[in-house]
Amino acid sequence: MKTMFSVKAIPMLAVAVLAPLAILAQTSGDQKTLTGVVSDAMCGQTHMMKDKPAAECLRYCVKQGTKYALVAGKTVYTLEGHEAELDKYAAQKVTVKGTMKGETMTVESVVPAK
Repeated sequence: MKTMFSVKAIPMLAVAVLAPLAILAQTSGDQKTLTGVVSDAMCGQTHMMKDKPAAECLRYCVKQGTKYALVAGKTVYTLEGHEAELDKYAAQKVTVKGTMKGETMTVESVVPAK
C-alpha cells in the first residue's frame, strides 16, 4: 500500500500542529512582582492636573476610561484587575504581583510597599 502525502501537505500539517502551541505561548505570561507607584496609563509619571493631588488626578483619569498603571523606575506598566485595591493605594508606593504580557500586568495582589 502506498502512502499518499503530498510535499505541499507537509508544511500545512506543521502549521496545524505548531499554531496552537504558538498561541499558547503568547497567552501565558510571566509571573512578576513589581514595586512602584500607582498611577494611570495616561499620566504615567507626571500628572497633568498640576493644581490637584496626584491621587485625585489619577482617579479622574480612570473615570474617563484610562487604566490604572504602575510606575516602576522609568517604566509605566498598565494594570488590569483589582481596581478597588488600586484605587485604595492611589499615588502610593505598592508591590504588585501578577502575570505580565508585554507592558501589561494582570494583577493578582496589591500590598503597600515596605
